[in-house]
Amino acid sequence: MPRFAVDTSTREEFVDVTEQVGQALRQCGLTEGALLVYSPHTTAGITINEGADPDVKRDMLAHLRALVPQSPAFRHAEGNSDAHIKTSLMGPSQLVPVTAGRLALGTWQKIYLCEFDGPRRRTVLVQPLGEQVAV
Repeated sequence: MPRFAVDTSTREEFVDVTEQVGQALRQCGLTEGALLVYSPHTTAGITINEGADPDVKRDMLAHLRALVPQSPAFRHAEGNSDAHIKTSLMGPSQLVPVTAGRLALGTWQKIYLCEFDGPRRRTVLVQPLGEQVAV
């Protein structure tokens, strides 16, 4: 199963991993089907959203912070309960269609690792589902 590391630089950020997912696609030789893009972390998720306007990422993070602020009222001793909740809201994975050996994303779409408890080194797993050719 292809995998790659992502180094995050702040506590909360969306990191564009579209190119790394595309490299994993080429590595596994999937021609038709889908790729499951998965974060094996409880405080970092995966989402697909607009990549053309950086204000979209900023707005999403700002509203997630407003929806689930970091708070000393949480009982979890590590002080990162908000990160766990935000990750559950975003989800740990996305299923990306593959057609003719290419990611079938919309014109403006990018795949993001959603960091909520950084900075850290994260791992992203990519599982091909469908027809593969020998590489």
